[in-house]
Amino acid sequence: MPTPPEPSAPPSRSEPRSETRKGLLCAFAAYGLWGLFPLYWPLLDPAGPAEILAHRMVWSLVAVLAVLAVTRRWAWIRPLLRQPKRLGLIALCAATISVNWGVYIWGVNSGHVVETSLGYFINPLVSIALGVAVLRERLRPVQWTAVGVGAAAVVVLSLAYGRLPWIALVLAASFGTYSLVKKQVGLDGLESMAAETAVQFLPAAGFLVFLGVTGRSTFLSAGAGHTVLLMCSGAITALPLILFGAAAVRLPLSVVGMVQYLAPTFQFVLGLLVFHEGMPPERWAGFALVWLALALLTWDALRTARRGRVALRKAEARARTRGATTSLNTEVTSASEAPEVTAQGQ
Repeated sequence: MPTPPEPSAPPSRSEPRSETRKGLLCAFAAYGLWGLFPLYWPLLDPAGPAEILAHRMVWSLVAVLAVLAVTRRWAWIRPLLRQPKRLGLIALCAATISVNWGVYIWGVNSGHVVETSLGYFINPLVSIALGVAVLRERLRPVQWTAVGVGAAAVVVLSLAYGRLPWIALVLAASFGTYSLVKKQVGLDGLESMAAETAVQFLPAAGFLVFLGVTGRSTFLSAGAGHTVLLMCSGAITALPLILFGAAAVRLPLSVVGMVQYLAPTFQFVLGLLVFHEGMPPERWAGFALVWLALALLTWDALRTARRGRVALRKAEARARTRGATTSLNTEVTSASEAPEVTAQGQ
């Protein structure tokens, strides 16, 4: 007679905590790297923003293809090629993220690091506005208040800068549009980046060839260190994305949403302390309004998430109660319908 299998050990309580710690480390690393990007792009001088952008596109594809080759994640390509609509959406994603990358590199290397940080601070507000305008989403009162405070912040900052903060607005609008379209594509982060950089590759490579032919390329003319830094632009683009993907599967969305403010905070601090950009009182007032709007959004998101958890627990408790009642009624019914057992066991 075979022996029964030994019962499997219950899952350790430390495993979820360990996964959460890993998720937090990956999230902080991803947003920390994104926040430190302003330190990298000035190192690529004397290359101009357009050349830096083209190299970033080319070497990003090389980096992502290397990761896909190591992980052997190729199965998604063939089905994607048979879906023209998704390919069109990927092309739109590539166009919008190209605008975002280009304006960001230009802004950092032109001495507007603080304003680039503003773009990523207001990005959640722009995403909400796009949700209302494009997806016809309905906002809660606190969200409307946050959007109104954000609009007031743009007015104050326009007066402070003496112009519209167009760098911040373009960064927020392009990334918000990119995120909106990317959701409809339905690809994983790494796979999506591979598809987008594949679209970017030919125009970027053609532009680099043009620079080389006309003698305006710095890739091989500014020293070996400069060449290596340009090539590494792909790796530093891919690495935070990989870390973010590892964090997203281990952490609740509410936690990831709060950690996202780490990147623009780092950029803002770098703009003040490293690049010594001016912050007169009226700009502080505008940023204070932006931070107030974000605080309202965060509080509303946490409150809504807590209410959802409470409602879920109540629903589970009601389901368990109904299940127990149904089981008890079934047992009583079965006992009443069973034949009477005599003392002889007949």
